[in-house]
Amino acid sequence: MQTSDLTLLGHSENRLPKSPDEAKLETFPNCRPGRKFWITLDCPEFSSLCPVTGQPDTAHLVIRYVPGERCVETKSLKFYMASYRNLPAFNEEIVNRVLDDLVAAMEPVEITVSGKFGARGGIQLTCEASHPEA
Repeated sequence: MQTSDLTLLGHSENRLPKSPDEAKLETFPNCRPGRKFWITLDCPEFSSLCPVTGQPDTAHLVIRYVPGERCVETKSLKFYMASYRNLPAFNEEIVNRVLDDLVAAMEPVEITVSGKFGARGGIQLTCEASHPEA
């Protein structure tokens, strides 16, 4: 597997990106291009900020995709997800942005991003976005 393009994997890096705009989603070649197989990435400790109150929001994000030619590298994904912790954004925007950024980075055959956000005012919100759209 070619890893020479990866800048985070195998390197000690303590500085997290300040925002998703600063974060870089790195990819590597799919070991089985042309085969339909699913990769599931579970992110149970996601956090961001409510854009109205400034209070922290927490979520359990699940990314499930069929890779095309490239797969997302998980350390870069970890840094990317951490970059949301100080970002004021609505839950629905977060799920759709994560989807858009992953599609742009790796051009998967199929991908679904689901976010189950912590309850606010007694209501728990789950948002799901997919590509390609049905």
